[in-house]
Amino acid sequence: MARRLMAPLAGLLFLVPALAHAFVISDIKVEGLRTVTPSTLFTYVPYKVGENFTAQDSTQVIDSLYKTGFFSNVNVGQVGNVLMIQVQERPTISAIEVKGNKKVETEKLQKALKDIGLSQGHLLDPQALDKMKTELQRVYYSLGQYGVQIETSVKPLDDNRVFVLIDIYEGKPASIRQVRIVGNHDFSESQLLGELSMHPTSWWEFWSSADQYSKEKMSADLESLRAFYLNRGYLKFAVDSSQVTITPDRKQIDVVINISEGPRYKVSDVRFSGNLLLDKATLEQLDQVKKDAYFNRKEIIDTSDAISKRLGNDGYALARVQPMPKIDEENKTVAVDFNIQPGERVTVRHVEFTGNFNTNEDVYRREMRQMEGSWYAAD
Repeated sequence: MARRLMAPLAGLLFLVPALAHAFVISDIKVEGLRTVTPSTLFTYVPYKVGENFTAQDSTQVIDSLYKTGFFSNVNVGQVGNVLMIQVQERPTISAIEVKGNKKVETEKLQKALKDIGLSQGHLLDPQALDKMKTELQRVYYSLGQYGVQIETSVKPLDDNRVFVLIDIYEGKPASIRQVRIVGNHDFSESQLLGELSMHPTSWWEFWSSADQYSKEKMSADLESLRAFYLNRGYLKFAVDSSQVTITPDRKQIDVVINISEGPRYKVSDVRFSGNLLLDKATLEQLDQVKKDAYFNRKEIIDTSDAISKRLGNDGYALARVQPMPKIDEENKTVAVDFNIQPGERVTVRHVEFTGNFNTNEDVYRREMRQMEGSWYAAD
């Protein structure tokens, strides 16, 4: 197959003669390649020597090569029966420098850029610069830095390379103007707001960061609301949505949390199933769930942990305890079944000490309850 690569272009593409008429391809010549290999380019050219070629076909070739993202310019022409393809490759990013970032580590910003294909060694896509601003804004907005300003500049270098500079002005974090909770019936809004770490502050609370919004703090506060309700019997409590609104001057934030409390459930029964290595009296002693009291997620978790720890002290290092609630909607009760799977009993094969430069390890071994060859103990 007579496909040939001509010398790389030193500057901009020169125009090849336009397609005058349909012809049978006798040869394909390519100009302008620097880093992209000819074999790679030909993979995206849907025509071969010996095939008919028309002016309409050139559009398909151009579109196919543009879609690769390798080229900033593509020109297709004809010299006799030779198909001429001229390309100009996108420049390669030599380096990216980020300046002005104090709230966010450079490594985190570099990772965000890499996720959108903007990193050292990659080809520079002008659209990626717009995506870059959006991505970096997303990172800063998650920290409440809604006043952030991002400027970029691209400096051409030799060998079709560029240097990308990202200059960030972080500004001041937006402060919380108000937090509202909508959908509550059994508890007052002020009581629920007291469970949150984020809230407006007074002028004299200058040391507090409670009025500074962040996505992580928001997630933690929503979990605090869930815990509040789940520990009081509201087994089907849900956070329906949360909205964060920034004021026009981008200096303050309003937060609205929409919730559904749902009905309240009492515990009708507590059961234990699975491989019950512990006797009934021991399990009842470890059980912290109160029958006929309102469902409490904390008591469920504490009971599961207590049983796992007790089995761990008997050598069952991989014990699993799975609480399985069964809801009675008619009576608004829930029966809790703790399914216990102790797994295999484990012995200690070896105990190793590190960092003891001045004390012989025999001294430490005498103080240890865990001995080699004995059953594993969690405590």
